[in-house]
Amino acid sequence: SNLGAGLQCRGAGEGSRVSLAASRRCAAAMYVEDEVEEGGVSRLQSAFGRKWQHWLDLSAPHTAPRWALSAVIMIIYCVRVYLINGWYIITYGLGIYVLNLLIGFLSPQADPEIEGPTLPTSKDDEFRPFIRRLPEFKFWYSLTKAFVIAFVLTFFSVFNIPVFWPILLMYFLALFVLTMKRQIKHMIKFKYVPFSFGKTKYGGKEDAGGPRQAE
Repeated sequence: SNLGAGLQCRGAGEGSRVSLAASRRCAAAMYVEDEVEEGGVSRLQSAFGRKWQHWLDLSAPHTAPRWALSAVIMIIYCVRVYLINGWYIITYGLGIYVLNLLIGFLSPQADPEIEGPTLPTSKDDEFRPFIRRLPEFKFWYSLTKAFVIAFVLTFFSVFNIPVFWPILLMYFLALFVLTMKRQIKHMIKFKYVPFSFGKTKYGGKEDAGGPRQAE
């Protein structure tokens, strides 16, 4: 073990008859044992990370169940904050973070103001699908993880900073309205809609009647 190797090395350093090569061997043995222990922890972390990523990959196609689970987590968090009547600063920070995620979800990957229009503006333009800056799966995962972390933080009194919550609520609502107003103006200016429902869908040659409206 590391303790035994350390005692042997200290004894070797104190003895006058031990050579320099023996001291180096002791130091090398301690280094190897440390590497073995660190390697075991790293392998455990890697195995857990691969397993977690595997479950995330399996859940990716199941959009409705994923969001249903997130809705349950959000409701549990809201109920807990209401019952404990505190930790409002955590809720405020969570709201700002979720608003930032929402803006990324509604925004195109390439900013039209910098790179020009990325979507077709006439029927003669080449079709270019809307690509989000923050994909749906990353939006869901980040939002759900944020609610879970916020829920855990409500169990620590150090984060229960006394604040007058109506002011935080009013400030967040004002920030939400101004941010969404700017986002809607951006959508109208560059003529893009970040949602697929209500858009015209085109069928193949076997479909008669031309384009049809999505239900």
